[in-house]
Amino acid sequence: MMTQSKTILICFLALAAVQLLTFAPSAMAAEGDGAAADPGAADFGAAPAADPQRRVVLRFVTEGDFPPFNYADAEGALTGFNVDLARAICLEVNAACDIKVRPWDEQFQALIAGEADGAIAAQRVTWAGVAKVAFSDRYFHTPGHFAGKRDGEVVETTPEALEAKTVGVAKGTAHEAYLKTFFHESAIKTFESIELAREALADGKVAYLFDDAIGLSLWINGTNSRQCCELKGGPFMEPKFFGDGIAIALPKSDPPLKTLIDGALVKVRESGRFDELMQRYFPSRIY
Repeated sequence: MMTQSKTILICFLALAAVQLLTFAPSAMAAEGDGAAADPGAADFGAAPAADPQRRVVLRFVTEGDFPPFNYADAEGALTGFNVDLARAICLEVNAACDIKVRPWDEQFQALIAGEADGAIAAQRVTWAGVAKVAFSDRYFHTPGHFAGKRDGEVVETTPEALEAKTVGVAKGTAHEAYLKTFFHESAIKTFESIELAREALADGKVAYLFDDAIGLSLWINGTNSRQCCELKGGPFMEPKFFGDGIAIALPKSDPPLKTLIDGALVKVRESGRFDELMQRYFPSRIY
């Protein structure tokens, strides 16, 4: 009886040992797999995911001969409204700024090829452009504007107020089309070039001139105007005639970059830096 009990005990212990040897490796493996599969365990101590918007350097391309937006100063250094705006954006996102001159017709290709992050060269937002690249939020508009003599009468620049007034405009331009659509009761006088229209205003041959606000601002504050004139009234910003604004062209393949640039533009405006640049490069307020 004692022998039988010993035999049963020995068999039981042997079976238990076999099960332990069989189970232990699989249990250890299961424990390891469980640790890897546990989301909490996987994230513990791991570095946070990289911010897809973060950039160490921003590479911009621009033109070098379109003052006051981009041009070389007396010492040959690249400067201008667009150049300083690009630097302000880099400052806001804590990135180094790499700004290079690139011919206008090669800028979109540079974005598509990954050779640049943005083209900041007074790029107008057009349907043709949207088919090739993405655009930031608009940072500038090119409205139409009236100009008149500094010592001239004070008048609202409305169709009613300018009825029968002589208004000069360059022939074949969007500004001529706008006048003929909305100011058709004015005495519209067309000129072969905007230079001739400006001379007519300076010489008193027309009472008002309607043109691009940027060009008028630069002319008024330049020597060619002989300080004759000033902007009158407010801006006219109808996209159908004067475009949908100016923006930074960006590669379509990098949506986080657009988010980064748009956010930086907001901060540049909120900080007052944008207004400082406007006053520096456009002495006559065009908006």
